[in-house]
Amino acid sequence: MSEMIRIENLVFNYTREQDDEEISAIRDVSLTVNKGSFTAIIGRNGSGKSTLAKNINALLLPSSGVVYVNGYDTAKEEDVWNIRQSAAMVFQNPDNQIVSSIVEDDVAFGPENLGVEPEQIRKRVDDSLKAVNMYQHRKKAPHLLSGGQKQRIAIAGAIAMRPECIVFDEPTAMLDPKGREEVMSIIKELHQEGITVVLITHFMEEAAQAERIVIMDRGKIALDGTPGEVFLHRDAIQEMNLDVPLAVELSWRLRRRGIDIPEDIISMEEMVEFLCQYK
Repeated sequence: MSEMIRIENLVFNYTREQDDEEISAIRDVSLTVNKGSFTAIIGRNGSGKSTLAKNINALLLPSSGVVYVNGYDTAKEEDVWNIRQSAAMVFQNPDNQIVSSIVEDDVAFGPENLGVEPEQIRKRVDDSLKAVNMYQHRKKAPHLLSGGQKQRIAIAGAIAMRPECIVFDEPTAMLDPKGREEVMSIIKELHQEGITVVLITHFMEEAAQAERIVIMDRGKIALDGTPGEVFLHRDAIQEMNLDVPLAVELSWRLRRRGIDIPEDIISMEEMVEFLCQYK
C-alpha cells in the first residue's frame, strides 16, 4: 500500500512569548500513514497532537526531521501548493474557516483558488454540499446555522478541493453530542469513499471508530496500533489521563469478576451482542 504521509524523526520547538523559553512540542516522532487509511491521533491537552496535524499541512515547519505528504517535502516552499491540494484540513472552530457570507460561495472558495474552471466549481460545490447533507442550505448565511451545520460546511469546503487526504483537527470539540455524531458519520463516509482520514481528537469513543489509533503523550508516540491492540493497554492509557471507551472499561471489570469476555470488544454494540449470547 502506498504512503500518503511519512514523518521521519520530527522535532518541533516553539518559543514561549512571556519568557522566550524554548518548548519542545514534538520530540523525535516517526510515523507513516497509508493512502486510504483512517488514523486517529489522540492525547491530552499539550500532548502535541494538534502541532503534529499542523506540521502535516505545512502550517508549521519542522525544527528538525522531515514530513512528506504525497511525496512532497513540507519544508520546501515550492511544494506547499501541492501539499495543500493533496491534504486539506478542517479545524476545531468552523468560524475560523468560513470566509463568505453565503454558504455556497464559501464552499467555492477553495476550488476558485486552485484555478478550477467555473463549470467544474459549480459541480464540486453542489456535490460537496450534498455529501454533507447541506445542499438545501446553500443560499443561507453561515452565521444563521448551528455549530454542527457550520462544521459540515467547513468539511464541504475541504471536499470541494478534491484532496486525497483530509486532516481533521478536533472537528467535534465545540459541538454538542448530536453535532459530533453527524460529523463522525460524514468522516466515516469519506473514508469509505477512499479518502485518507487523519482525525485528531480527545474523544476516545471517536478514536475507537478508526482503523488505527496513535496515542501522543508529551510530544512522543506512546501507543500505536489497531483499536483492539491499543485498548489492551488500559492501565497505561489511564496513566496518561485518558479514558478508554465505556465498553472496554466494562469488559475489564467483568473479566475481573470471572466472566470470560473477549479482549477485542471495543464498542457497546459488540458488548450488547456478546452479552445477549452469553450463557
